[in-house]
Amino acid sequence: MVGTLIIVTVYVTGGVVAGAKSAAHAVVFPFSWAADFVARPVGHLVAGMVNYSDIEAQNKQLRYLLGRETLRADQNALAAQQLRQLSQALHVPVAAALGTLIAQVTMISPTNFSATVTIDKGQDEGVMDGMPVVADGGLVGRIIATSTHTSTLRLLNDTGSVVGATFGNGQTPVLISGQGLNNPLSVTGIPDTASVGVGSLLSTDGLQGGLFPAGLPVGRVTKLLVNPGASTYSVTLTPTANLNNLAYVDVVLWEPST
Repeated sequence: MVGTLIIVTVYVTGGVVAGAKSAAHAVVFPFSWAADFVARPVGHLVAGMVNYSDIEAQNKQLRYLLGRETLRADQNALAAQQLRQLSQALHVPVAAALGTLIAQVTMISPTNFSATVTIDKGQDEGVMDGMPVVADGGLVGRIIATSTHTSTLRLLNDTGSVVGATFGNGQTPVLISGQGLNNPLSVTGIPDTASVGVGSLLSTDGLQGGLFPAGLPVGRVTKLLVNPGASTYSVTLTPTANLNNLAYVDVVLWEPST
């Protein structure tokens, strides 16, 4: 009995306490493990959300910086293009000899059937209806309307544009017609005796009563269209000047009536 009590006492004083601690640990530990197990993926999810937000913010910043650099590059390219046009507009000897007025393009209004632009010079600056306009080394069109400080320019590729021109020795007059936006210029009814080939330059003929003075470059032949047995043939032209990227032009101070 005494031994039993001692054993019990020992159990109580040592084993029960230790057992209680172990039991407590055994009881608490599963909950702790479960909480850790449950909390761990949640923690990863939260961390993932934080990391995703950081990445998204960095992407936005990178997109902003890329857009800013792209804008800067585009502005530099535009400035270089405008400088080129300013210099090349002066390289039309006939126009320079007649006198010119530089103007900036302020509005472009192209459609499938018409191609016109607005420039920042008008009647008060000496611009008049019918005056030719050159840029980028060649003819681009003529003035069809004026106001106090602005004018409307009809481009060569406008479907209503017709230019009297010649090629070779200047003895064969032809009419160059606009075919609409992004289409080549067209010439029909060329006599089969006329000598013209791909690369030939056509310039304004300057005939009496014509709309343009003689010698303004208009376009170069890119294709010949010959029908078997026909006495005439047709050609397509690429304008000498780039009509799609006009920034500055020179109004030639010449009137059709003169």
